[in-house]
Amino acid sequence: MVPFFHGYPGYAAIAALDIACRDTTGSTGHSLTDLLGAAVRGTIPLTALVTRADGPAPEALAEHATRVVAEGLLPGGQAQGHRRCGRRRRQLPRAACRAAGHRAARRPQHRLVEELDLEYLEDPCPGIEGMGQVRTKVRIPLCTNMCVVRFEDFAPAVRLGAVDVVHGDVHKWGGIAPLKALTAHCETFGLGTNLHSGGEPGIATAAHPDVVASTPSLSRAGDSMYYPHADDIADPIPLIDGRLAVPQGPGLGVRVDEEKLRHYSAVNEREAI
Repeated sequence: MVPFFHGYPGYAAIAALDIACRDTTGSTGHSLTDLLGAAVRGTIPLTALVTRADGPAPEALAEHATRVVAEGLLPGGQAQGHRRCGRRRRQLPRAACRAAGHRAARRPQHRLVEELDLEYLEDPCPGIEGMGQVRTKVRIPLCTNMCVVRFEDFAPAVRLGAVDVVHGDVHKWGGIAPLKALTAHCETFGLGTNLHSGGEPGIATAAHPDVVASTPSLSRAGDSMYYPHADDIADPIPLIDGRLAVPQGPGLGVRVDEEKLRHYSAVNEREAI
């Protein structure tokens, strides 16, 4: 196994091999969902990311959030200040919303966030210790994809009561089996699990519906960047009313468009940070 000091790219490389190998099981004629235990759901709900790029003014962000809700997506995004999030909440009083602090929020602000009635607040501060302190002072559930990133982090997080929801990711955790194990750990200890998105394209996104469809505890709307760039596979996965259909074909259930794959590989090589 690639050790964690190789970080996200190391785990993602392992996951790519894992997903490719599992896709070859399609030669049996079965979908990956069936081979993972059969489907318990046929579609999965998605969140839509709302950031300053969608409009720096509170009014513009609120209007954009309203549009994505109309499309059936659950709004989530960076916590761009209490005023901006407050405007969004007033415009969408009944919609489930999430916010990601990206470890930048100061602790006195956490009380203000409670007023927003979020489904959860993601990574409001750095480290498990900090998350544990925040958790004792606020009544809103906390989620993380930065403090629990490997199984060694799980026990300390549970002991401190630092998180309520752990963001899993096929690519960040190094494949489908580790992600399945993470969901089992969370279910055993009464924690929620959800899916994180690192901006993966369609061929990589295809693994997530298979995992979610075959895992009963993954019932929350998952994060995904698929909806803005769904043209990199030959048969785009249907996204209807904010829900992504679970591919039904053999293996991953999608076909790679080789020309588009070469195009996006060149874009990534040229523009990736």
